[in-house]
Amino acid sequence: SKRLSYYKAFVLAEYRTSVDNIIGKINDGTYDPYNVLSSYRAFLQDKGSISAITLKQQVITIKNFLEYSDVDISPRKFKLKVKLPKAPRKNKQALSKEDIAEILNACSDIKLKTYVMFLASTGCRAVEALSIRAIDLDDKSSPARILIRGEYAKTKVERIVFLTDEMAKQLRQWLEFKHRTRRVCQRDRLTGKTLTEYRTLTPDPYALIFAVRQDIADPDPRNLYTNLRIDFAKTLDRIGKGSREDNKRRRKITLHSFRRFVKSTISDLGFGDYSEDFIGHDGSTYYRKTVKEKAEIFTKIEPYLTFLDFPTLERKGSDTITRIEELETTNQMLRQKDSMNADAIASLSDKMQELVLKVQELEKLR
Repeated sequence: SKRLSYYKAFVLAEYRTSVDNIIGKINDGTYDPYNVLSSYRAFLQDKGSISAITLKQQVITIKNFLEYSDVDISPRKFKLKVKLPKAPRKNKQALSKEDIAEILNACSDIKLKTYVMFLASTGCRAVEALSIRAIDLDDKSSPARILIRGEYAKTKVERIVFLTDEMAKQLRQWLEFKHRTRRVCQRDRLTGKTLTEYRTLTPDPYALIFAVRQDIADPDPRNLYTNLRIDFAKTLDRIGKGSREDNKRRRKITLHSFRRFVKSTISDLGFGDYSEDFIGHDGSTYYRKTVKEKAEIFTKIEPYLTFLDFPTLERKGSDTITRIEELETTNQMLRQKDSMNADAIASLSDKMQELVLKVQELEKLR
């Protein structure tokens, strides 16, 4: 609506007519649609400071509007005749595991901590994480897993996301805290007295996990995003990580930064195709794994997506060291057996040579 209002102001200032009239004049050949779009681009640039991405989106919106109004626009001619500025690409700040641990420890409440940890361990998009329900969680399986519904996924394809032991434990703690018994104080309008009562939130399997109020029927996950984004920004400012990019608007660390961390971490471990599937990208059409095979791969990367559960990391590290020691012991035993076999073969070879000499002597005596 805002973009169309800008276009309406442009048509009135440039052509002294209405939007409907100029569409008719474009269709009868009075005006060239590419010249109109080029003039509109210049009009936007003259308005003041506007980013290259915003300008491009504004022009593309009007191009789509003209096409919807039965104006024929060739994609090739549009590309040649309407020069749109290229948006400079910036290197996004990379998050380390230590950075994420510091952010998690600085979270002001358990809800924000659970949400940030979910993003950092699953690589889900912000709204995908807010769309999960209690019924989507399966913490009885090993590893625990959760269903991301297709209607809230960018690709519109549902998928199963595995959870680390740390994440599954954090989710259980948040749900227990969410459904705790609370003291509610209300003022009676008639008497003016303050009434105190204790209420326990009844668990609803179809309620959103990160939604505290359950009196709203099927709340939109996008409505939960704003408050969490603001709380996350305050957390970054509190620990000195809230710096912004050159345009002074977007922060260098955003909720999307955790998604990049998960993708990079899994890819660096040698599971490139699996990383695309894990974060919900449209990967190769030929990459297909069963849930059991994906779970086996996930157990290999789980320690790298665990941030605060140090006992678990130490235990798994000890298990790894134990396996290495067992392999070294087995290797030494095999080497000893190989050495014994080599000695036995050498002894047999010597005896064979002695027998050959004795046989030759007997043949000479005959």
